[in-house]
Amino acid sequence: MSVDTYAPNSQTLTFLDTEEDLLGADTQGSEYDFTDFTLPSQTQSQTQASQLDQGQSQSQASELPVQNGIDGNVGAITQAVGELQFEEDEEEQFFMKDLPKHACSYCGIHDPACVVYCNTTKKWFCNGRGNTSGSHIINHLVRAKAKEVTLHRDGPLGETVLECYNCACRNVFLLGFIPAKADSVVVLLCRQPCATLSNLKDMNWDPSQWQPLIQDRQFLPWLVKIPADQDQLRARQISAQQINKLEELWKDNPEAKLEDLEKPGVDEEPQQVLLRYDDAYQYQSIFGPLVKLEADYDKKLKESQTQDNIVVRWDVGLNKKRIAYFNLPKANDEMKLMHGDELRLRYMGELHKHWSGVGHVIKIPDNHSDEIAIELKSNAGVPAECTHNFVVDFVWKSTSFDRMQAALKTFAVDETSVWGYIYHKLLGHEVEDVVIKCTLPKRFSAPNLPELNHSQVYAVKTVLQRPLSLIQGPPGTGKTVTSATVVYHLAKQSNGQVLVCAPSNIAVDQLTEKIHKTGLKVVRLCAKSREAIESPVAFLSLHNQIRNMESTPELVKLQQLKDETGELSSTDEKRYRSLKKQCERELLQNADVICCTCVGAGDPRLGKMQFRSVLIDESTQATEPECMIPVVLGCRQLILVGDHCQLGPVVMCKKAARAGLSQSLFERLVVLGIRPIRLQVQYRMHPAMSAFPSNIFYEGSLQNGVTPAERIRSSLDIPWPQPDKPMFFLTCSGQEEISSSGTSYLNRTETASVEKVATRFLRSGVKPEQIGIITPYEGQRAYIVQYMQYSGSLNKKLYMEIEVASVDAFQGREKDFIILSCVRSNEHQGIGFLNDPRRLNVALTRAKYGIIIVGNPKVLSKQPLWNHLLTYYKEQKCLVEGPLNNLKESLIQFSKPRKLVNSTNPGGRFMSNTMFDAREVLIPGSIYDRSVGYREPVVRTHDQLGFIGPERAYTGPAMNMPVPVNMFISPMPQPFHPPQQPMQMPNNMRGRGGRGRGGKMKPPRYSQNSQLQSQGSMLSNSQASQDVSQPFSQGPLTQGPLSMSQPFQMSQPGLSGLSQPELSQDSFLADDFKSQADGMLSQDSTYQGDRMFYASQLSQGPFN
Repeated sequence: MSVDTYAPNSQTLTFLDTEEDLLGADTQGSEYDFTDFTLPSQTQSQTQASQLDQGQSQSQASELPVQNGIDGNVGAITQAVGELQFEEDEEEQFFMKDLPKHACSYCGIHDPACVVYCNTTKKWFCNGRGNTSGSHIINHLVRAKAKEVTLHRDGPLGETVLECYNCACRNVFLLGFIPAKADSVVVLLCRQPCATLSNLKDMNWDPSQWQPLIQDRQFLPWLVKIPADQDQLRARQISAQQINKLEELWKDNPEAKLEDLEKPGVDEEPQQVLLRYDDAYQYQSIFGPLVKLEADYDKKLKESQTQDNIVVRWDVGLNKKRIAYFNLPKANDEMKLMHGDELRLRYMGELHKHWSGVGHVIKIPDNHSDEIAIELKSNAGVPAECTHNFVVDFVWKSTSFDRMQAALKTFAVDETSVWGYIYHKLLGHEVEDVVIKCTLPKRFSAPNLPELNHSQVYAVKTVLQRPLSLIQGPPGTGKTVTSATVVYHLAKQSNGQVLVCAPSNIAVDQLTEKIHKTGLKVVRLCAKSREAIESPVAFLSLHNQIRNMESTPELVKLQQLKDETGELSSTDEKRYRSLKKQCERELLQNADVICCTCVGAGDPRLGKMQFRSVLIDESTQATEPECMIPVVLGCRQLILVGDHCQLGPVVMCKKAARAGLSQSLFERLVVLGIRPIRLQVQYRMHPAMSAFPSNIFYEGSLQNGVTPAERIRSSLDIPWPQPDKPMFFLTCSGQEEISSSGTSYLNRTETASVEKVATRFLRSGVKPEQIGIITPYEGQRAYIVQYMQYSGSLNKKLYMEIEVASVDAFQGREKDFIILSCVRSNEHQGIGFLNDPRRLNVALTRAKYGIIIVGNPKVLSKQPLWNHLLTYYKEQKCLVEGPLNNLKESLIQFSKPRKLVNSTNPGGRFMSNTMFDAREVLIPGSIYDRSVGYREPVVRTHDQLGFIGPERAYTGPAMNMPVPVNMFISPMPQPFHPPQQPMQMPNNMRGRGGRGRGGKMKPPRYSQNSQLQSQGSMLSNSQASQDVSQPFSQGPLTQGPLSMSQPFQMSQPGLSGLSQPELSQDSFLADDFKSQADGMLSQDSTYQGDRMFYASQLSQGPFN
């Protein structure tokens, strides 16, 4: 009977799930090759897998119609199908059973020529891209951190383990090939060192012909065939997001299937952080789980790093403690080893009884050597005569996470932990602003520190009078000096001790040094694990000040005895500890200022102390719970210093980062409308180099405190295309390659160019320590270090003195000359986190005298921000190509840069990953929706972040979605309307509205019209009613004369209220702006679609 009989009726059939299964079960003979079936993706995986394997097994389902003797009666078929009861599990099991073992674990493709076996995870994957940017096998190797593979025995090359011909290295990310003279022979060699060996030429192999086996994240097709497009379309369609989740699942359950992702409880996302919180209990309930997620991830990562067969070199330190030196060959890129980290060393050999000892890291890999050094806590039983058979474990310490959790709990439970006003401000409640009554100093500059400029004086003056202030310090604007001056004046007002914190030890040390210069009594509190590490302020650290105290001779004697013998008797040890504790308390109580890291503020030695004034430097690099540790020590005046246009906090756990842990407290307060005071005079860069960052990230507000003449080195033999502009972009078109770790990239062509530029600097008389080489990728960093030392034309030691580091490592620092290697150069992959505008901002603002960028403009210019940068360099005639001694202006053409809507936005127009406001989180697919990656707009000619079109505009909670109570913020009033009823606070300024001592009642949630139900009234802020309007006097591109009244133009949604000195720091009020397109919209007003876009056109962005 022909198929045609069914044709007319099939249009009226309702296909049930079971009917779909019939289709997939090969009911049609091979002569009827129906290629136009489009099945739902859930069953598609199995149905098409079985189609791929036609004739391998005839399913029971396909036989059923025949058994039932159906012969043309369509109704009977429908009835039979309706009676069939398929168990869900059996059905899935059945189809997976159809696939051979070597089918791709992602998509089911199983052509032996197209699949590769992962030796580590014992799974097969194909070389097709499917819906992802890289092939399935490469995606898997990168995510599983696996590196060794075997080809299928039925493939063209047989069952081959890919390895280096010379050294048998099996890391596929290192392997490449050199075509030998005979066409049929290909030699596999690893990139370093085998492909660079000099004896290759003798064997008729040309090392310059070496190419990696993996190009554009796919194995070369002659090695592993790429599945035909038709096969890929018929295979199971799996997205990159599903691949990520499946890989996570495999870590715990290697047998997991894609279907397991659908099970309840798998991969649940934590609750997102909010913009405003009802009370501290809600705040704790959201941040607590995120801190735990990060802690669990960190623990898992560290404990998975155990390495064996380590060779150790022993030494003895000046303090008589044993030091072990060793290399970690398989160091994980994600695992950043820090000074003070704990490692456990174990001896497992036979020459000595088994031994285990814990020590602190005192040296990490650098340009000089990749050795790691640890100082052991105890010398007892150290097998110093043994060098082999050691095992290294990472000791995970929960201290920092415990302290964050404790701070969150204290914030929720203890009323006295923070002053009521700050409590409500931090939670996003609206309270009337307060002015602190204090005597302002006659002279704002502090002794022995540089004189302050106008914006620094304004910052110091304003901060002293406010309980909560944000200071934004763009690169080179002297925020450390400003912070030190603020601390000096706070200490001199005799309001008690000042606590100074920062997330990193380096930042704390820099600030401590400056504060010490002012003559204040400073104590630097270190973690005990860092006491052995040298620092420029070691003499100020608590443990060293105790050693030098002459008031306790008994302690000095016991200390000497301990140093000489290493151990004390138990009675002496007891006495030593009690004396030490007593001295520590005395020193801490007599200090004017105590400096420590944010986590260090949770040290038990500070437990009983209260700090009225707290300053947190680099606060934009700390997570919110980290900032809370110093805040809950009785804070009544909080100053956050940072720059949200530079790098944010490092959060290792992607799930916690997506939920908002990667947003700093500083950023959230900016979004809430607390306007930072911006420092506006930069003293670092040549004016030609500061123009672009100023215009793009700081609305053109940065003034130059240095002249071009002060930043030109005329004696240098560097071929600057424009002699008055010490900068150029060197075009380089070499392809990127995956680095040996599999998780990073390198670019050999760029590396050769970087070496030539560095050599030119050195030959011109620039000292190596004045040069910095920045690259965003660890793979490129390691390759540049190696290449310069082995292939550089000058002495190896000179190159070793040049610092090569990531963007993150250079934050907060400067060099005379910077060479920036961009690395990315590909067809399909995009530019990764070069996309992050804050990374670019940091990279461009490290150099004082000159910057050279090496990269592929064709690839980079596809991204809007880089398009602006490249267009700027081209306009300045600084985009060049060719050899260094014969540079020519590049003729490459770029598409016209997209107009930057909202010129007052602080670089946030590109930043989809961190700054968001609670309303945005509700909109699926919005620019702030973290469930999807950043997508480039397809058709729009303007930036999505600057404009929310009518299709996504909303004016209230009218959309059909669940809206948390009070999530939508009512629009702010115009400043000229009658003032609203003032908020009230308790008399003592300490209690939190509506909550008794027991903390049973929650404080009321403030809305625009609510008021606090409590007694007394608060000091009214004399500046609260300050008019916010500012003239549109200075365009975004001008760097005009220094003036106090910077223009204020329209602000970016999600980033309202940027720092303009004359503007008050109270909640952001929309300006009366009828003449300028029907009212300027602030953060707290509702988005109004096209009106907003129209208004923003009035403030022309750069590069129109």
